[in-house]
Amino acid sequence: MNATDHAGSAPPRLTTIVRTGSRCRETTVSHAHSHDHVDLPVDPKIARSMWIAVGCCAVLVVIGLVALWPGSSSSTVDPLGLDGEPVPAEVISVEVTPCSYDVLLGCRLIEIVPSDGPESGERLTFEQGLNSPIRDGDSILVDIGTADDGSALIFFYDFQRSTPLLLLTLLFVAAIIVLGRWKGVGALAGLATSLMVIIAFVLPAVLEGSNAVLVALVAAGAIAFLALFLAHGVNLATAAALLSSIASLAVTAVLAWLFVRFSNLTGLANESIGFLGALGTDINPEGLLLAGVVIGSLGVLDDVTVTQVSAVWELKRARPDADMADLYRRAVRIGRDHISSTVNTLFLAYAGAALPLLLLFQEAGQSISSVATREVVAVEIVRALVGSIGLVASVPISTALAAAVVGSRIVLPAATNTETAGDWPAPSHG
Repeated sequence: MNATDHAGSAPPRLTTIVRTGSRCRETTVSHAHSHDHVDLPVDPKIARSMWIAVGCCAVLVVIGLVALWPGSSSSTVDPLGLDGEPVPAEVISVEVTPCSYDVLLGCRLIEIVPSDGPESGERLTFEQGLNSPIRDGDSILVDIGTADDGSALIFFYDFQRSTPLLLLTLLFVAAIIVLGRWKGVGALAGLATSLMVIIAFVLPAVLEGSNAVLVALVAAGAIAFLALFLAHGVNLATAAALLSSIASLAVTAVLAWLFVRFSNLTGLANESIGFLGALGTDINPEGLLLAGVVIGSLGVLDDVTVTQVSAVWELKRARPDADMADLYRRAVRIGRDHISSTVNTLFLAYAGAALPLLLLFQEAGQSISSVATREVVAVEIVRALVGSIGLVASVPISTALAAAVVGSRIVLPAATNTETAGDWPAPSHG
C-alpha cells in the first residue's frame, strides 16, 4: 500500500492468525487511534493484571505520601547567623586600599548598591581580600547585618547567576519542545513534578526526621508515576515501563543497603552532612546516603526501561507473529548495546564529579588502592557500581515484562473485546 492509498482508505487493520485446535482463523482489529499507528492486541487477562499491579503500586505510594508527609511547621537556621535572605546588589567600583584591620595589608574596597531590602539604592562598601573574584560591574548577592555601632555589616554571599541560568533553562525547554513536540511538553511536565516532589516532600520530610530511605522510596515511586505517565500517556506500554522501573529500583535499593553496611560507609564523608549536624538537624547520615542512591538511580533506570519496552513494541509491530521468546531474544540484544554505553556514561558522570578530589589524592602521591578505600571515594564507587548493577538488571526485567504483555498467543472472540497496548513507542508522523 502506498501513501496515497493509505490516506484515501479506511484506517488500517491488524490481522492476527489464531490457531484453535487444528484449524486457523483470521481476526482483525480495527485501528482506532488518532495517529497512523497500529495498536497491538493484548490478552485482556494480562492487561487486567498489569493495571491491577499499577493500581497496587499507586496505593502504596499514596499511603507512603500520607504517612510521611511533613508537618506545616518548619524552622530554618541561617548558617551565617544573619537575619533575612541575601539581597542582590550591583558592584559600582572596586579599589585596592590598605585593609581597615591592618594597614600593612592590601584589600579590595568594594562599593555596591543593593537593589532590594531596607538599604535599597544606598551606596555601601565592604572589604575583600586581594584574591577576591569580584569585579566592577558584577551582579552579586550580599548578606547585610548591623554592627554594634549601628553601621551596616556586609558579607559577600555569592554571584547573582539568575540571568544566565534563566537563558540556559529557556534554551533547554526550547530544545525539548522542538524535538519532542507534545511528548517533549509531557517530559517537561514530568520534570517539573519531579522537582516539586523533591522540594515539597523529600527535603521537608527528611529535615523533619523521617526515615530518609523510606522517604526516598516513596518519592521515587511518585516521581516514576508522574514522569512516565505525563511524558508517555496512560497506556500499557507506560505501565510496563513503570513496573519495570519500580522492580529495578527495588533491586538497586537492596544492593545499596547491603553494600553500604558491608563497606562500613557512614555517610559522614560528605561535608554537607557535617553542616547539617552543626545546624542541629537530626538526620541519619547513612540513611541519607542510601536515599541519594535510590533517587539518583531512578532517572537512568527510567531511560533503560522505556527504551526496552519501546524496542519490544516496535519488534512486535515489525513481526506480528513473533512470540514472547523471540521478542525477548531480539530486544535483549538491543539492551546489551544500550547498557554498555549507559554504564560508561554513569561512571564518567561520577568520575567527572570527583575529579578535583582524585587530583588531590594523586598529587599527594597515594596509590589507587589506598585512595579507593577512603570513604569519600568508596561512596562514589559503591554508588556507581550499585547503580550499574541496577541498570543491568533492568534490561531483562523490562524486556521480559514487555514481551509477556504483547508476545502472548491470544484467541480473540471479537475485535471489540481486544485490549490494546497503546501507541507510545511507535514513531510519530509529525
